[in-house]
Amino acid sequence: MAKIEHIPYYSNTLGRNIMVEVTGHWGHPILMFPSSGGQYTQNSDFGLNTSVMHLVEEGRVKLYNVETIDMLSFYDDNMDSETKIHNYELYMQFLKNEFIPFVQKECNTHRIGVAGVSFGGFHAANVAFRFPDVVSHLIGMSAAFSIRNMTPYSEDMRIYFNCSAEFMENEEGWKYNHMKIVLGTSDWDICLDKNKHMSGILKRKGIDHWYDEKKWQDHDWPLWKMMFPEYLGKYF
Repeated sequence: MAKIEHIPYYSNTLGRNIMVEVTGHWGHPILMFPSSGGQYTQNSDFGLNTSVMHLVEEGRVKLYNVETIDMLSFYDDNMDSETKIHNYELYMQFLKNEFIPFVQKECNTHRIGVAGVSFGGFHAANVAFRFPDVVSHLIGMSAAFSIRNMTPYSEDMRIYFNCSAEFMENEEGWKYNHMKIVLGTSDWDICLDKNKHMSGILKRKGIDHWYDEKKWQDHDWPLWKMMFPEYLGKYF
């Protein structure tokens, strides 16, 4: 039976606790994000964690489902764009400077995996593409790669640096040679075109990746629960 813990991690950067659900005793760490506005337990609640529980129980992976601040940034419709991106950049610095080092130390590894579905895939891709040295695997399922539509009327450069569909056009491909990258989508997926576009960017940069397009599946949990064990099982 896999060990499941709910941990309040205090962030000095954010000045508050960030909740984390940790599943497993040992194994390669996978930092996971919920979809838009979801609780940190969402991936567990909707069965995504259960879909890979055999890998957790065998000690091949350990899951870290982290709380986001979506409702205090991009999904607060009453917040101006500059405040949204300011808050989110603080969250990214929390991940880079506080939480990822905590996971690295706990699991005795330098590089971690990141994964997410839908807007959780945005977070995962953003972490992987911005901080490639500390990421071993990126598993994006029906991911988005831009927040331009959520930050209107602003040319703040921090928006550019949090839109991987933009900044990856100007990155050097060699930085990602070590990383295993999966872009999973489907022909009925509302994020199909976004994933095709990102795959095209990676191809032009010579960045090896697995673009996987399923058939006859909507942008929803049945698709992601089918994908996740396949993708994790390939690498672990």
